[in-house]
Amino acid sequence: MQKEIISLAEITQFRSAAEEFNPFDWYKHHLEHEPIYYNEVTNSWNVFRYEDVKRVLSDYEYFSNVRTRTTISAGADNEEGQHNSGRVNLNSDPPEHRKSRSLLSAAFTPRSLKLWEPRIHEVVKQLIRDMGDEPVIDIVKTFSSALPTIVIAELLGVPPEDRFLFKEWVDHLFLPLPKDNIEDVQELKRQAAKEYYDYLYPHIVQKRLNLTDDIISDLIRAEVDGERLTDDEIVRMTMFILGAGIETTSHLLACTFYSFLYDNDQVYAEIQSNRDLLPNAVEEMLRYRFHVAKMDRTVKQDNDVLGVALKKGDVVVAWMSAANMDKDMFDDPFTLNIHRSNNKKHLTFGNGPHFCLGAPLARLEANIGLGLFMDHFERIEPIPGFALEENLTPSAAGQTLAYLPVRVFRR
Repeated sequence: MQKEIISLAEITQFRSAAEEFNPFDWYKHHLEHEPIYYNEVTNSWNVFRYEDVKRVLSDYEYFSNVRTRTTISAGADNEEGQHNSGRVNLNSDPPEHRKSRSLLSAAFTPRSLKLWEPRIHEVVKQLIRDMGDEPVIDIVKTFSSALPTIVIAELLGVPPEDRFLFKEWVDHLFLPLPKDNIEDVQELKRQAAKEYYDYLYPHIVQKRLNLTDDIISDLIRAEVDGERLTDDEIVRMTMFILGAGIETTSHLLACTFYSFLYDNDQVYAEIQSNRDLLPNAVEEMLRYRFHVAKMDRTVKQDNDVLGVALKKGDVVVAWMSAANMDKDMFDDPFTLNIHRSNNKKHLTFGNGPHFCLGAPLARLEANIGLGLFMDHFERIEPIPGFALEENLTPSAAGQTLAYLPVRVFRR
């Protein structure tokens, strides 16, 4: 059954792409004045404070991941575009959710991450070599989009010449639905879903004859309670992995470079001089610069656990990025601070039974990618005249950078 998509634009009412990219005032207003807010147009509740968001994401007795109305527009409304099929349903609650998650988690084991680490190093080194001696680079095209696209395609075990097909499919499959020209966007999604399904299904059939160290092989081997995944189920699971593997990591990397250039131009040099700061800096970027992270749940039973009267069937949108700005959890939250001691408590990857399985891979790519970049480029500078509003594009993570020129200084 196709879910009704709730318009985020009707909730946020951002006046420009740049305002959505920098939603700090909107978060601050709601945290201080409307921490639990009912939007009449979308018939949805919205929660912003840290403890409330955490409760909604983790308390599946009251807040269900099974929903008929949602803000999440990933996938498509045709048969090929559905993430869930047969026994595999990631949009479920415990205990039913356990089997689907256990099967999917086979692709993200600590052993897998260890195996992937040298491969990610090689991808980053090649991207840096490909930049040549150019004094100005588009960090989005040459690095932040390219790195996770190549990595996830390689980890899926698909031929190198086909890897950038995945970026095009992801860009379409995870597009938010606009208030106007919805049908045009839906058609883009349907086409991408069909192309992806038709491409990957025979690849999985062939892969069964030659298992290797890649995500698809791990999913083929996965077994829970004596059950294994079918080829159809693996195609749909990998479509889910694509969003976490490409969309979110690309957004994180692009926003990190934007932050180096425009939020605080001293941070890059500070990390350069003390690389031990890099992991904490990545966590601070996830807390401060990853917009707009949100997730919705359906109220399972009438309750007032958030201090308002919620009715069975109500939709509650949990704004994780706003929770990351809650002063009750983070001191001086609207300031970028790579020395923040508790920034790993951010909720960008969610909380509870649906915590993002791809989080370790995103962290690994960011730490390796940024570290090797700094090995090669001593410092970076912004390009005068860069117009943020003109270089943003809609994505599942809100407005994301489509182009970001950077002047680089090699060692």
